[in-house]
Amino acid sequence: MVRLQSQCPREIHSSSLGWVFKQLLIVVLDNAQNILTKYLVKMSSVVAPEKPSSNFMGPKEVELILVKEQNGVQFTSSTLVGAAPPQTHPRGEEERETWGKKIDFLLSVIGFAVDLANVWRFPYLCYKNGGGAFLVPYMFFMVIAGMPLFYMELALGQYNREGAAGVWKICPIFKGVGFTVILISLYVGFYYNVIISWALYYLFSSFTGELPWVHCNNSWNSVYCADWADNSTINDSLKSTPAQEYFERGVLHIQDSSGIGNLGRPRWQLTSCLAVVIILLYFSLWKGVKTSGKVVWITATMPYVVLTVLLFRGVTLPGAIDGIKAYLSVDFLRLCDPKVWIEAATQICFSLGVGFGVLIAFSSYNKFSNNCYRDAIITTSINSLTSFFSGFVVFSFLGYLSKKHNVSLDNVARDGAGLVFVIYPEAIATLPGSSVWAVIFFIMLLTLGIDSAMGGMESVITGLIDEFKCLQKHRELFTLFIVVSTFLISLFCVTNGGMYVFTLLDHYAAGTSILFGVLIEAIGIAWFYGVDRFSDDIEEMIGQRPGWYWRLCWKFVSPCFLLFMVVVSFATFNPPNYGSYTFPPWANMVGWCLAMSSMAMVPLYAIYKICSLPGRFCNRLAYAITPETEHHLVDSGEVRQFTLHHWLVI
Repeated sequence: MVRLQSQCPREIHSSSLGWVFKQLLIVVLDNAQNILTKYLVKMSSVVAPEKPSSNFMGPKEVELILVKEQNGVQFTSSTLVGAAPPQTHPRGEEERETWGKKIDFLLSVIGFAVDLANVWRFPYLCYKNGGGAFLVPYMFFMVIAGMPLFYMELALGQYNREGAAGVWKICPIFKGVGFTVILISLYVGFYYNVIISWALYYLFSSFTGELPWVHCNNSWNSVYCADWADNSTINDSLKSTPAQEYFERGVLHIQDSSGIGNLGRPRWQLTSCLAVVIILLYFSLWKGVKTSGKVVWITATMPYVVLTVLLFRGVTLPGAIDGIKAYLSVDFLRLCDPKVWIEAATQICFSLGVGFGVLIAFSSYNKFSNNCYRDAIITTSINSLTSFFSGFVVFSFLGYLSKKHNVSLDNVARDGAGLVFVIYPEAIATLPGSSVWAVIFFIMLLTLGIDSAMGGMESVITGLIDEFKCLQKHRELFTLFIVVSTFLISLFCVTNGGMYVFTLLDHYAAGTSILFGVLIEAIGIAWFYGVDRFSDDIEEMIGQRPGWYWRLCWKFVSPCFLLFMVVVSFATFNPPNYGSYTFPPWANMVGWCLAMSSMAMVPLYAIYKICSLPGRFCNRLAYAITPETEHHLVDSGEVRQFTLHHWLVI
């Protein structure tokens, strides 16, 4: 850039010769300025070497100043100012796009980890498995597995600056696990967005004087519709409440489908809501973390505001204290039941969001020196506290509903979609100003779902863009392709029989496969790449080496925990069902194919990698398990993984 600063002469000499001389000098200076500018532009266009050196000289800034001395003669002074060199990664790589602010990253991670399961799953598990006693196995597994795995993924993404697949340049043979978690995130998006569309439909339905799930006199109601207090002759096993029939018959129209083999057409109401959700996701993600980092300021904070408001309202209701007491009642004898420990371990695996590639993708946009250790402690703690806090909100309303209808708490306490789309709306409908409370509640569900869906989509987009560099210049179009593809597949879930497709996807897409993916990920980092090398990477970033506790968990405890969970998942597997409907064998076969398609990426890519490398098998294996930056050591016969020290060191 050229800046021209001139000081006008204080006086104009009367001599015409002096005036002409000045004008000629100004013309010469102008020409000199233009020539110098063109020369510098030409020099700055020279292509830099592939690996810029430390004394990299960028485009120059020219400062040309005209000064006047007392005798009226003007002189020039020019200065070349070197531009600041571009920021680079400590290993010589160009700096990656980063979050606008540190809080953007924290809110994104918290928003992803804190999702609908914190509201509809954890409180029910706590109530069913000994109340406060359930916190013992929950916190135990959080400390030995949840936090270490969470920390591991944050550090892995931040150091390698790539998505779920690209980070495996540290051990190329395991890149298949990157594609595994990308596929799982994609599959989850097929049905998770549908939950958000249900919440949006309920939100629109709440802008009425009387909520539509209050009475049984609507067009969608069946002859079995009856209120809790209705003492009609209808068999209790067939009786259904207005809220239940509104969800199943008024929203889903499941009565128009005989099963998964008879889905029908997509319903335009739910399709419209799904389209709105997809549009929101696209414009939240199309520009990368610069846009998504701003959206989470609303989506990640709004649930806490709404939960607090609902808690203040809930504790003032009659019966609320009874519900909270039931939620916190301590029954330590339940800890003798192995099922309680298994459910606590399962909840830890899924509530933190480990294994979806989201944490890797989000942390890859951090600054290299960011303290990922502190982030892991903060976000996992907030996630657990949010789950515990939401239990007070949920059971204050369940206690109120139990007292109002004079039924036991067991009759109203449930988890899953039945809690947030049947029981909770029914409790809200009995309050004064019920429409206002319904709007507040479903706004909370929307915000809980949107940022979690954003995380899943970002995992897919970042993982594939980083792996296929040609997509980086077309992020907007690729994001559009992903969200539109997700929308088209999700249409199966908004048909009359869409709930059957939803249940099948929910059961198979991210069950055993996600546990398997995290297990392979932990083995690849702790054993093949090496805990010692991984600890060196963390020390290079934050200046502090992980302690013995973290290294022991990564090396032994977490892999053993995950292996146990995979075995238990297979051993306790039960085919899915929806109410009394049992899925046909072909549907379960499709479900297993879906689950295996993601898990198969691990062995398939390993075989491909081994076969694509040159040389004998030992050389191929050495290249496949050695970080790409150390392949020159393989050529000289120095392979760390072929030494006993590598496998024993911690």
